[in-house]
Amino acid sequence: MQNVAIIGTTGSIGKAFLEYYVSDNTTEKVYSISRSKNNVEDKKIVNLDLNLTNKNDYAKLSSFIPKNSLDKVIIASGILHDDDLQPEKTISSLDLDNFQKIFSVNAFAPALLLKVFFPLIRRNENALIGILSARVGSISDNRIGGWYAYRASKAALNMIIKTAAIELARKDKTAKLIGLHPGTVDTNLSKPFQGGTPKGKIFTPSQSINYLTKVIDSTTPQDTGKIFDWEGKEITA
Repeated sequence: MQNVAIIGTTGSIGKAFLEYYVSDNTTEKVYSISRSKNNVEDKKIVNLDLNLTNKNDYAKLSSFIPKNSLDKVIIASGILHDDDLQPEKTISSLDLDNFQKIFSVNAFAPALLLKVFFPLIRRNENALIGILSARVGSISDNRIGGWYAYRASKAALNMIIKTAAIELARKDKTAKLIGLHPGTVDTNLSKPFQGGTPKGKIFTPSQSINYLTKVIDSTTPQDTGKIFDWEGKEITA
């Protein structure tokens, strides 16, 4: 039986991950970690509060979750836009506050979460940390430009994943740390930008999670530090 922690369970993808592992017969306990409680109820769930922008909240996680107790950690938090922030189309649109907000959630927070969760994951071949990344974080794949802060934050996240995976491997040769690109998922994050997506390539959250969990379950220690899309194909830097 495995224990799983999911960060960002009030978001559509995080909630779908939560529902998946709650329904999984091999999962004993699921830590649902988010800024506010969602409406998923089950005896397996332990709800924990976390504000990604409050540095004091990170330390609280270590006091609630025992060391060497987690088999999987899924970091599903992220931001592309909100009521006051939109992806930049041109460099003239850059704004320092928006840049810092995007990096705070998409790059700084996952790094701080890794600091918390490294001591909490088990030392066995099933241990895995998966972090939602994005194909637009690939420098070599950038062909249309735009989205400065989001692209840069995901590129930074991919470097954090790679660097942290090297450190983790020194401590445990079997543990895995990977990035996951979920595809275009029908969520509030992607809804304004779905116009150019081919028919059949917009997934429901549950569809995307079904793909991603297959990728998660098929990874080996040799995959640590890599970024995979929903099909299991590696995304290059």
